[in-house]
Amino acid sequence: MKFFSFLMLSSMLVLCSISCKEASKTDSTEQVANQTAAEKTPSSSIKVTQRDSKGHPASNKPKKAQNNAKNKSADDHLSAGGMDWLSIEDAASLKDKSGKKYLIDVYTDWCGWCKVMDKKTFTDPEVIAYLEENFHIVKFNAEQKNPITWEGKSYEWIKTGRKGVNTLAQKLLGGRLGYPTMVYLDENKQLIKSSPGYKDPAKLLAELRQL
Repeated sequence: MKFFSFLMLSSMLVLCSISCKEASKTDSTEQVANQTAAEKTPSSSIKVTQRDSKGHPASNKPKKAQNNAKNKSADDHLSAGGMDWLSIEDAASLKDKSGKKYLIDVYTDWCGWCKVMDKKTFTDPEVIAYLEENFHIVKFNAEQKNPITWEGKSYEWIKTGRKGVNTLAQKLLGGRLGYPTMVYLDENKQLIKSSPGYKDPAKLLAELRQL
């Protein structure tokens, strides 16, 4: 009886040993398979990501954003203070017999004080009221590259200084390029004076009333 029990116990131990070895082999096989799949997946994913990014529409965004920024800059200047400013081309073609004088704000996009005048001076209610009653108001980017026809003569952009200049700006400013500069013309678009430098509301109003 004892001998029979010993044989049964030995058989069970042998079977357990065989089962453990088979399970170990299965686990090893699964680990190798998983490792191989893991090694292959990242490289293929990277390739897809790189391939997709080359032709992605987002690659065109910086150029569009730059163009939008330029357009926004021009729009901001022409709406300073909530007023309807004329472009230099509009002023050139304007034929008005109301007797109003012209104020031309000559600026550049990089001019910090030009922006301050837009935000602080041209938003002053008293300045706005006086300008709207007495002046045609004009914005002129001195570095404009498009040619301008003014009083029958064409003015071109030339390469000089920081970013070049339109020769009409040279004419209106008498060759003294400083920004901002207020250029005042009479009702016939003849030069009265040019006045360089930043002006707060009180200083600008005093200057306007002396013309």
